[in-house]
Amino acid sequence: MGSDRLLLIVEDDAAFARTLGRSFERRGYEVLLAENIDEVAALLTEHAPTHAVVDLKLSDNTSGLACVQMLHQHAPDMLIVVLTGFASINTAVEAIKLGACQYLAKPSNTDDIEAAFGHVAGNTDIELTNRATSIKTLEWERIHEVLRETGFNISETARRLGMHRRTLARKLEKRRVK
Repeated sequence: MGSDRLLLIVEDDAAFARTLGRSFERRGYEVLLAENIDEVAALLTEHAPTHAVVDLKLSDNTSGLACVQMLHQHAPDMLIVVLTGFASINTAVEAIKLGACQYLAKPSNTDDIEAAFGHVAGNTDIELTNRATSIKTLEWERIHEVLRETGFNISETARRLGMHRRTLARKLEKRRVK
């Protein structure tokens, strides 16, 4: 496939991936879908995507960051956008270091993702805030960092954070994300 707009969508939510794929096809992209890193590796043997949208947390407990790294090593010029419901400063920084051009929090639509593909260079005019990060945001980021470290094991995460498992489960239920 020799398209200059070949998009690889790495997403474990099949319905979301199909919907996103159809939306990009209407915009003139050829679309490939993969649910995990093994499917990505198989597709890369036959195709040369120019763009990719990668979900940060895949169902097989694989981090989308591994996909970002593989895609960037395969084609350093590929435009990679990480899309996640588990946004944190740590994962955003790592995604960019590993080769992503942008990092978007869900919910994001096709317009947002396509704009991210076009906005590769940094912006020095972005407004700086004088407000410090809230305690709730810092707590949320720390919880997700430890969840990632433990392979999303709630009991082990609660133990490492020094809180009761049910307390952690309630916190996660309040801010349920996909």
